[in-house]
Amino acid sequence: MMDYYQLLILGSIAGFTIFLGLPLAVLQNTSLKKKGFLNAIAIGILVFLIVDVFSHAWEPTADSVKAVFAGKSPSIYEALFNILAMFGGLAIGLLGLVFYESRYMKQQNPPSFISNSKKEDGNLAIHDERQPDFTTIKDIGVGNSGGLKQQLVHETYAYKLSMMIAIGIGFHNFSEGLAIGQSFVSGAIGLALLLIIGFGSHNATEGFGIAGPLTGLSKKPKIRFILLLGLIGGGPTFLGTVIGSLWISNVAYILFLSIAGGALVYVSMLMYNSGRKLATNNILMCGIFVGLCIGFVTDLIVTLGGA
Repeated sequence: MMDYYQLLILGSIAGFTIFLGLPLAVLQNTSLKKKGFLNAIAIGILVFLIVDVFSHAWEPTADSVKAVFAGKSPSIYEALFNILAMFGGLAIGLLGLVFYESRYMKQQNPPSFISNSKKEDGNLAIHDERQPDFTTIKDIGVGNSGGLKQQLVHETYAYKLSMMIAIGIGFHNFSEGLAIGQSFVSGAIGLALLLIIGFGSHNATEGFGIAGPLTGLSKKPKIRFILLLGLIGGGPTFLGTVIGSLWISNVAYILFLSIAGGALVYVSMLMYNSGRKLATNNILMCGIFVGLCIGFVTDLIVTLGGA
């Protein structure tokens, strides 16, 4: 029999398994193609999470509306609140990040890369159209300050993008924590334990998605920043477990899931836009395929476990 304090400990473990995927951020000396492939895997994982999040949010919303039309409970007001939570959360998660970017990331656009006509090892060479050619610059006696400035802009963008992904996943994990806590308080101890195991294994892959934009930077991210990303992405699982064990609300569950879904849609589009400039479309699609497979396999493990 699991007591309340064990629930809180296990709920925190389920959230902080996200740290297992975060060490990817310290990879250095990574080529553009490899970085693009790693980012594409992260995109695939995020796309899977989008599908998973919206399916879990829409199911209780649609069920409540169907029940109203069938003359059963819940009331029409509860169904309307569920719909409002669904679309309101989507607006907050998606349009809220649009506002964030327009205000705080407007001057930090991702670096632009273009493919030239030269080939390296049978593949098109990918170059930054604003990144100076240092061999040419050296020949004409021009410094490389422009290249260093562009590199700084790119790395600043990568840090902000990782933070946005962590925030979006944090909303997702908060709703998972709510599910754990509400299962416990309703007396379904076995289900709560299975959810902890399932969400814990799934969160490890989410750390990979957060770390994706930080791979291959010229300077390793500081440990405290990686810890902050893990706390933002995984900590809400514990917070949701606490709140869910004290207060049951279907509306809150739908709201935070839809916020997470909207945020993940936004950051996935940003990562895809950057990825197209880092690697060829073939490499990008292969990486997304691998990421989707990772997401579905981990979800299958959760399903087989009965969660």
